[in-house]
Amino acid sequence: MSKAIKVKKGVDIKLLGAAERKVSDAGKSRVYAIKPADFTGVIPKLAVKQGDEVKAGSTLFFDKNNPDVKIASPVSGEVAEIKRGAKRKILEVRVLADSTNNYEAFTPYNGGDRDTLVKTMLDMGLWPFVIQRPYGVIANPVDTPRDIYISGFDSAPLAADYSFMLNDRKSDFQAGINALSKLTSGKVFVGTRNGDTFFNQINGIETFTVSGPHPAGNVGVQIHSTAPINKGETIWTVNPIDVALIGKSLSEGKYRAERIVALAGSEVAAPQYYNTMIGADMKTVVEGKLSGDNVRIISGNVLSGSNEGMEGSLGAYSHVISAIPEGNQRQFFLTKGWLGPGLSKFSISKAYPAWLMKNKKYRLDTNLNGEERAFVVTGELEKVFPFDIYPMQLIKAIMINDIDAMEKLGIYEVIPEDFALCEVVCTSKINIQEIVENGLLDLRKEFAS
Repeated sequence: MSKAIKVKKGVDIKLLGAAERKVSDAGKSRVYAIKPADFTGVIPKLAVKQGDEVKAGSTLFFDKNNPDVKIASPVSGEVAEIKRGAKRKILEVRVLADSTNNYEAFTPYNGGDRDTLVKTMLDMGLWPFVIQRPYGVIANPVDTPRDIYISGFDSAPLAADYSFMLNDRKSDFQAGINALSKLTSGKVFVGTRNGDTFFNQINGIETFTVSGPHPAGNVGVQIHSTAPINKGETIWTVNPIDVALIGKSLSEGKYRAERIVALAGSEVAAPQYYNTMIGADMKTVVEGKLSGDNVRIISGNVLSGSNEGMEGSLGAYSHVISAIPEGNQRQFFLTKGWLGPGLSKFSISKAYPAWLMKNKKYRLDTNLNGEERAFVVTGELEKVFPFDIYPMQLIKAIMINDIDAMEKLGIYEVIPEDFALCEVVCTSKINIQEIVENGLLDLRKEFAS
């Protein structure tokens, strides 16, 4: 697909603290935590109990509705704690790591039929990195997708540079592509930025270039702009870093959960990249590297990541740790409040001078600058939503659980992250991503019954 896509709707929120292209070791965490909540749609059933010894690649829990889908331990060690919440909901499985990582031995996959590949990926715990549209859940291994899509870049604020992270992993990425191409009856598509040469060296993929503001890097936008999902169709998506993880793990016969993560944000003294692992505790990566003490630490980007704090852990799908100021400080209304000039405030409207300062980078905090209000038609959402979908009408249909309207308005094409900018610009200050997530959950329940 030699095609150029230009995304016109959206906005780039330029924040201070982008990570320098430099990689250091973060050190080894004492405890690694794997959270079922990271895996949308999974109802966890434990495969271990507290005190069990596990290896890297051992199954910690699996999906109750699809027991073949297993979530693996990133390290070897002892199951130190199974943290539970209300109604004994499993929140985390925490593994006390050995000083040296010992791996479960799997048969390396160096070619073979599709069934062998699927079984190998399921047994090794690699399958959760394959996500399906619609719904944004872990793909069903018995399905065959129309195509597989990979976004080769992330356009979110402070996002990690995938090409830099993959620079020395061409063979791993190629091995991952060789495997993924066996899973679909169609093609493997990769969306790239102009000038990105890494993906041009890879065989077995169809590339297209994407330009424009965020959310141009969202794989959902790229699917919608090339070949939208129709009802009854399935498309699978994989993050490019996870493609390399899959390739390396299959080639070696070991579950390799190593990860390069960008530590970025205005509150980081020296933003850069660090070698760590999935599930690593935040202290290992973040402690001693912040310039302030009233900081929100986010696993993921600032628009759709999770608030982890210093006691949290790196999410299974996170490639950036964002550190921005907490918005819990009172502001004098004549200087930084609602009557201030707003020189340090970001807005897509002309309420503040931000629209005149196109290249300004901001030190934004988490303050909502108001409270939740009535959800009214403003036209703001449509300015940053590049789908041929009416976002306001779709959100309202979800809120009243009108499934017919949800289907007609295009809910099968979107997942919560596609509405992250809508949430930023929404004058009603409602949790739009949460609403979309609940709508997709309602649909899954409706068609599972």
